[in-house]
Amino acid sequence: MSPHSTYESLRHLADSWGLMAMAVVFVAFAAWPFRPGAREDNDTAANMIFKDDDHGE
Repeated sequence: MSPHSTYESLRHLADSWGLMAMAVVFVAFAAWPFRPGAREDNDTAANMIFKDDDHGE
């Protein structure tokens, strides 16, 4: 197998299935915070910056 055909094979794989895999991973990461059981985790993350706040005292 010549290097040129190896390159073409890997490029074809990346152009087709690699792009599809990246799209699936992106959609999964984008949808993860909106799953039904994530409300408590999201609230904890949103209020984490106020954890050590002493309200100016």
